[in-house]
Amino acid sequence: MPVINYVEFDGSEYAVMVTEGANLMQGALDNMIEGIIAECGGCCVCCTCHCMIDPQWKDAAGAITSGEGELLEMLSERQDNSRLSCQVTVTAEMEGMVVRLPESQY
Repeated sequence: MPVINYVEFDGSEYAVMVTEGANLMQGALDNMIEGIIAECGGCCVCCTCHCMIDPQWKDAAGAITSGEGELLEMLSERQDNSRLSCQVTVTAEMEGMVVRLPESQY
């Protein structure tokens, strides 16, 4: 299981093991990381699992789908490295990945 490093807006850091094949959202929920709310449960319809992938991990995170891109466009705090954590599937290549969480999911 790769270790994923979640960093909350206030600087709190969590290094947690996430099962390969799970998504970043589930990894946060399973480890009680409060910065991800995930109201829709990972159905890619609500944007409450918004995160920012550190740039060096962009390729490992995979491409943004058109549906995910449309939702991300609705976020006022969107950044170039924004993703919906429910759409990023964890792989072994993500060992050490840094995932930053926004100040608010609303």
